[in-house]
Amino acid sequence: MKLFDVYPINPIEIVKGVGSLVYDAQGTEYLDLYGGHAVISIGHTNPRYVKRLEDQLHQIGFYSNSIEIPLQKQLAEKLGKVSGKDDYQLFLCNSGAEANENALKLASFYNGKKKVIAFRKAFHGRTSLAVAVTDNPKIVAPINETDNVIFLPWCDEAALEQAFAQNDISSVIIEGIQGVGGIQVATESFLQKIRALCDQYNAVFIADSVQCGYGRTGKFFSHDFAGVNADIYSMAKGMGNGFPIGGIIISPKIAPSYGMLGTTFGGNHLACAAALAVLEEMEENNLMQNAAEVGAYLIEELKKFEQVKEVRGRGLMIGIELPEELAYVRKDLLYKHHIFTGEAKPNVVRLLPALNLTKAHADQFLQAFAQVLQSTPETVV
Repeated sequence: MKLFDVYPINPIEIVKGVGSLVYDAQGTEYLDLYGGHAVISIGHTNPRYVKRLEDQLHQIGFYSNSIEIPLQKQLAEKLGKVSGKDDYQLFLCNSGAEANENALKLASFYNGKKKVIAFRKAFHGRTSLAVAVTDNPKIVAPINETDNVIFLPWCDEAALEQAFAQNDISSVIIEGIQGVGGIQVATESFLQKIRALCDQYNAVFIADSVQCGYGRTGKFFSHDFAGVNADIYSMAKGMGNGFPIGGIIISPKIAPSYGMLGTTFGGNHLACAAALAVLEEMEENNLMQNAAEVGAYLIEELKKFEQVKEVRGRGLMIGIELPEELAYVRKDLLYKHHIFTGEAKPNVVRLLPALNLTKAHADQFLQAFAQVLQSTPETVV
């Protein structure tokens, strides 16, 4: 048997990681400014994280949600405290796509409606409902197609008002900052408009915080910059620092009932242990503040490069838009300077490092970035 070939692969085998550094099978050191799609939030092999998981493995690794799991209650309490959403309710699952699936389903249960507003360039996942609200026809199979989703232009308040006036809307789902869409930041006024219209029409405001949440922007959820609360926040990625876990936190106005939602693996002992380690590390080491400060420094310095068309983002969620002739930059950073970054089509370099990234590592990147911009591209085989 061979692997199903759906991933474009860099010919690099990473065998070890410590903090913001990873090492390949030959011992070459790389600076990781991508964290495996924004997943590594507190650094590779963080000691607290490793100990939490190891200690839990010596007790019990898994049992289903048919029994008491005190770690779930501990996680809910800590998450409420760190996020500032103490009065919300937590449902645990396994991934961002699953979190968004459950958010959309729960919204429809709540108000009995079907229509969903999503936005151009949105990415919400690859499962059935999540991919239906994702603006990428290439990954939407015929079975996923539905006329229940209305795609609107990004941050167009007039179009949003018209869609509400002409349709019976169940929910609006929006990333506070689009990741795959190129680090596009939702305006505060647009998020406030969503809140107002959802209140007016009894619709549910779903804040997709899978990539732009969990402290990455300097606030716990990037939507918090608008000063309004969503009804449901979806989470995953940085939530477990690499251990698969996702979740939604749900407004107290939405009442649960037995069987409404469910999951086999969600909220298992190991996942909760990993998530608790992340929140403890974030709280005790002021990682949201660090993300805000180091991110602001990076954004300010990156704006000084004349070749850069635009720098977008907040905190440590940064997009560097380059002209077409500099499309080689990301590969040169990886193969010449051993720095992992991400991309968004067509020519956006994405930075999504751990929240404890140091200023020294930020400077290492800036120096390499300057050198790449001054160099002539070479073909990498």
